[in-house]
Amino acid sequence: MTILWLKAFHVFFMVAWMAGIFYLPRLFVYFAESRSQETRETFKVMQRRLWFFVLPFAILTLVFGVWLIKIYGMNWFVASTWLHIKLLLLIGLYGYYGYLYKIMRDLANDQNIRSPKFYRFLNEAPVLIVLAIVILAVVKPI
Repeated sequence: MTILWLKAFHVFFMVAWMAGIFYLPRLFVYFAESRSQETRETFKVMQRRLWFFVLPFAILTLVFGVWLIKIYGMNWFVASTWLHIKLLLLIGLYGYYGYLYKIMRDLANDQNIRSPKFYRFLNEAPVLIVLAIVILAVVKPI
């Protein structure tokens, strides 16, 4: 029964983290489109609060995922090719989250060098990665 609780918490924290990952670049779009400095200052606050609000979810997603791997054991880990691919995608997703932090810091210093179109693409890019991760975790095609 413990493993089901771990899975439930892992999925919950992942969903909460993804909500932030999907919304933060949208705030970048609004920031880049805004001509009012007052409005930009508001978006800066929203960006910072959102990034730090979902940071614990990113950490807890990792903690519960590692805990699950530990419970399943090394033999299972070695034999689970789907998990190796999922972990590679997750490394990319954590890198993406770090990149969002860099952009947030640049925008906080009024150093916007990207267009709203770039941020729209950035907003949509992780969807395919998350889809692949979910398929790997649920279907285990490999």
